Amino acid sequence: MAINNLLVFICCIFILSFQFSEAIQAGSLVTNLPGFTGNFPSKHYSGYVSVDEKNLFYYFVASERNPSKDPVVLWLNGGPGCSSFDGFVYEHGPFNFEEGNPKGSLPKLHLNPYSWTKVSSIIYLDSPAGVGLSYSKNESKYITGDIQTAVDTHAFLLKWFELYPEFLNNPFYISGESYAGIYVPTLASQVVKGIKAGDKPRINFEGYLVGNGVTDRMFDGNALIPFAHGMGLISDDLFEEVEGACRGTYYDYESNDGCMRSMLKVDEALTGLNIYNILQPCFHEPLSQQDSNANSSLPASFQQLGATERPLKVRKRMFGRAWPLWSTVKDGIVTLWPQLIEGDEHRHIACVVDVAGSWELCTDRITYHNQLGSMIPYHKSLTSQGYRALIFSGDHDMCVPFTGSQAWTRSLGYKKIGGWRSWISKGQIAGYLQSYDHNLTFLTVKVSISSLRI
Repeated sequence: MAINNLLVFICCIFILSFQFSEAIQAGSLVTNLPGFTGNFPSKHYSGYVSVDEKNLFYYFVASERNPSKDPVVLWLNGGPGCSSFDGFVYEHGPFNFEEGNPKGSLPKLHLNPYSWTKVSSIIYLDSPAGVGLSYSKNESKYITGDIQTAVDTHAFLLKWFELYPEFLNNPFYISGESYAGIYVPTLASQVVKGIKAGDKPRINFEGYLVGNGVTDRMFDGNALIPFAHGMGLISDDLFEEVEGACRGTYYDYESNDGCMRSMLKVDEALTGLNIYNILQPCFHEPLSQQDSNANSSLPASFQQLGATERPLKVRKRMFGRAWPLWSTVKDGIVTLWPQLIEGDEHRHIACVVDVAGSWELCTDRITYHNQLGSMIPYHKSLTSQGYRALIFSGDHDMCVPFTGSQAWTRSLGYKKIGGWRSWISKGQIAGYLQSYDHNLTFLTVKVSISSLRI
């Protein structure tokens, strides 16, 4: 059973617990998951929240420690266009899994000893509408961008806290990875505006976390060459050639013929690597050959993604867990899950698929506009107002390399609190960090962001 098939059934299981309808859904308790035996370590809820003809799907996992006091964290995967169940299954959700045996059987789920839900409650949200199981009957709503996504997600949060008022006093944090480097600070700014405007209910917002986040066209675009050289992926000779030809401006290489020729050599040297974790194997699906960038290994930060108002048909230009490249097992029967389930208790699965459409890890159903340029002014504004910020990077992620995040956090000009130092997990060095005033921390995690464990 493939990983994606697991994602499909996890996205669908909320239907097992309550009758699906197109109306706004109060949270419904999830009491079991196919493939898992035993009791959940905390309460799970799932449902829809309606915002302007859009029905946004969430899965909420209460903290296993002290849900009445522990932080509530919103998690957003990137893309744009990728379901946040990616984070639930691949990274920090409450379960690990193993492949089913024999082939085609359900995967077995086990409790994840490193889940973030050990210390916090997490809302996994499919956003914007059209992603995962979030949908709209008005398909014009699938044409969207940074501004509307932030507005819609803020509206979602206000309604979500009305459904779960017992969590209003808990510290609230916004988190995400990759293209969520744009989702997170724009949403955080929207939340802060709402607090100042007196929006009710009042969200107890304290800060945010961004992992390998898209931030700034120049910093992100200039990050790859020093990363690739430092990791031993390109030779000294090629590094010096590119440095001389591009004169330190690698992100705008198409305007310089000499730089472009050198960058093509870099591209050739990097071909075949998994850009999300250069230590992991790279698996390709046949569909990847149809992509306009399929002949290029250069990360999306080199594909001019940050151009203002440029519409992005997802799967053409992808940040974060891009579907052809991130996998450690072979792809499987993603669309066959409903056919594998028998019994009247599962009758509502077909209903949600009919309304929301077939679930995909990363969809091409939406058209997305990158509208706001650099996120650095957003980070500067939020941190200067006292909100906590953790900017973390898997140190082997080549899509949005740590070298760019390290550079832009330093560019804010904040005073360093102490020096560069290691941080420890279970007696071992797990990465390095630099603290700044204004509650800003830049932190690296050994290997990739999916390795971040508490």
